[in-house]
Amino acid sequence: MKLTSVPNILVISLFIYSQFVHGLEDCRSGMFPPKGPTFKGNVSWYTVNLDLPPSERWTQVIKDKNTELFTMVQTIKDIAKGFFHGKLIDLVDEELPLIVDTLPHPFNEEIKGIAAVSGIPLGEITLFNIFYEVFTVCTSLVAEDLNGNIYHARNLDFGLFMGWDRQNKTWTLTEKLKPLVVNVNFERNNKTVFKSTNFAGYVGMLTGVRPGELTLTMNERFNFDGGYIGILEWIFGKRDGMWMGFLTRKVLENATSYEDAKAQLSLTKLLAPAYFILGGNRTGQGCVITRTRINTLDIWELDLELGRWYVLETNYDHWEAPMILDDRRTPAMKCMNQTTQAKISLSSIYDVLSTKPVLNKLTTYTTLMEVSTGTLESYIRDCPNPCTPW
Repeated sequence: MKLTSVPNILVISLFIYSQFVHGLEDCRSGMFPPKGPTFKGNVSWYTVNLDLPPSERWTQVIKDKNTELFTMVQTIKDIAKGFFHGKLIDLVDEELPLIVDTLPHPFNEEIKGIAAVSGIPLGEITLFNIFYEVFTVCTSLVAEDLNGNIYHARNLDFGLFMGWDRQNKTWTLTEKLKPLVVNVNFERNNKTVFKSTNFAGYVGMLTGVRPGELTLTMNERFNFDGGYIGILEWIFGKRDGMWMGFLTRKVLENATSYEDAKAQLSLTKLLAPAYFILGGNRTGQGCVITRTRINTLDIWELDLELGRWYVLETNYDHWEAPMILDDRRTPAMKCMNQTTQAKISLSSIYDVLSTKPVLNKLTTYTTLMEVSTGTLESYIRDCPNPCTPW
C-alpha cells in the first residue's frame, strides 16, 4: 500500500493531530472542586431498595429519566441500522426479548421492569444493557497515600467513535449518555449495601464502592476474542460465562472482603475480556486484574516496597505499549508521578483526570471514591476544544 493511500493519510493525520493536542497541556492543578468549562454538572442521587421485587426497583429512576432513555435507545437503534443491512434491528425486535429470560436473576426481572415502566420495547432495553459489553473505554486508577488511605477514581469514556458531529466536534452517543448518568445508593433493610455511578436503564455496574470494604471499576479490554463473541455464544445457547456488568454488581452487592472480590473477578468465566480495577480497605490492597473471557492473565498489585503506590489502567495491557493514537496512560502516569504519593488525594486525582488527553471528547463522567469513608462523588465532564476525539 502506498504511503499516500487514504487509510495511511488518515492514520498519519490523526497521529499528528493527537500529538499536537496532547502537547498543548501540562498537568492540571486547582481543578477541584469541579468548575470551569470541563465541568458540566453534578450527578443526581437515587435510592434502589433491594428489598423490593426486582421489577419495581428502578421505577423512580426510569420515570425521571424516561425521555433521555428513549432518546438514547433510539440513537443506538439508528447506529444498529448500519449493520448487516438493517437486519440487526430485526434481531433486536424479534430475538432479544426471548433472551431476557435466559439472563441471571434478578437482572432479567429488573430489565423487564424497566421496559414496562418506560414503555420502551423489551428488546431495545435489552440491547441497551448488552451495548456496554463492547463499547466502553476508560481510565481507572487506585492509589495509596502515605497514611495508608486507598483512593480509587475513573474517567468513563463511552461512545467508541460512534456518531461524530463535525460541526460541534463531539461524539453524538457520548452527549446523549450524559443526561442518563445517575448515582445510586443500593439499600437493604434501610442500610447502604453499596453505591454506584451508572446509566439509568442499565442494571449492571461499571463503577462502585462497598463502604468500608472495597471499590471497583471495570474497563473494556480490546481483544480478538471480544464481547461480541460471548454475546453470540449466549444467544445460541452456550451460557457458561458471566456478563461483566452483572459480575461487578454481584461483587459489589455480596463480596465479603477485598480478597473474596479479587477471587470472584479472577476466576469467573466471562462473556467479554476485561480489566477489573479493585481497591480495598488495607494498605497494599489495590490491583488491576487483566482478564480474557476464560482466565486471568495477570494481577498487577500495589507494592510499596517496589515504589508502586498506584496502579493505573486505560484499555491496554500494562506490560504492552498502548496504541499510539490512544495513549492516555503516559500523560496520566506523568501527572501521578508529578503529584507524588505525599500529595495524593481525591482532589489531586481529579486534576490528573482533568488533564488532556486523559480527559477527551469521549469522557462522560469522572468518579472519585474512598473506601474507608464510603465516599463516591461523580461529575459530568466536557472537554472544550482543542481536545482529542479520544
